[in-house]
Amino acid sequence: MGDNPFIYLGLNPKCLFFISFLWSRAEGGLAMMGGRFIKSLILNRRQFLSLSGIGIMSFLSGQPQISFTQTRKEEKMVYTAKDYSRLLGTEGLSETLLKNHFTLYQGYVTNTNKLIEILGQMAKEGKGGTPEFAELKRRFGWEFNGMRLHEYYFENLGGKGGPDKTGKLFKKISEDFGSYEVWEKEFKAIGMMRGIGWVILYQDSLTGGLINFWINEHDVGHPAGCTPILILDVFEHAFMLDYGLKRADYIETFFKNINWKAVEGRLR
Repeated sequence: MGDNPFIYLGLNPKCLFFISFLWSRAEGGLAMMGGRFIKSLILNRRQFLSLSGIGIMSFLSGQPQISFTQTRKEEKMVYTAKDYSRLLGTEGLSETLLKNHFTLYQGYVTNTNKLIEILGQMAKEGKGGTPEFAELKRRFGWEFNGMRLHEYYFENLGGKGGPDKTGKLFKKISEDFGSYEVWEKEFKAIGMMRGIGWVILYQDSLTGGLINFWINEHDVGHPAGCTPILILDVFEHAFMLDYGLKRADYIETFFKNINWKAVEGRLR
């Protein structure tokens, strides 16, 4: 079968660009097969619709000529999923929603570790110039940031009440935005923008200034040289099970449960 992992899918090499595109967009796990890698067929609602629209579901619903095997041996994991079970019981966020969210986060940790292993092996084999390496390297940013952003998100939950009005964060927000109320209104408005992504209050490491950002994808749009201070997940999985389309209610719940001490600890 050669060294091209996409040959396992029974595809002509001319399809490589197309599969590489799907690879870069799909959200799911990575599996190992015969020492090589293939994409595991785990699709969320958006990917299902996009794939079915171009006929790939005919392949998925049939008899794929793929056999998945376990990794040859257990490797030491570079990253370990953190335990956020302390958040169970958070007011306004059901246990089912949180457990699903934790599972999604754990998938990012698993995939980050797998990509580190796969990319490291490919580099040792001199495959750094291959299209497969390039696409996996691009994918690494998605998986790593998906892991890290969820950690920031979970860690700035679990509090009660508003920020300490005598603390440095409240004073800094008031100074940079004119008032805390102006900042909060803008932050919530960004969270209500159409689309999926993240709302992040960043601190510019050069000027120290605070800026609210909309981040569409995990690995796209982050301001260089800035520190994330407060992170809000507005991907559908973060709220739709409990709130449906009522995103504004979810954002209000988020603000009621911010761990302001943890958030202030990120300020430099």
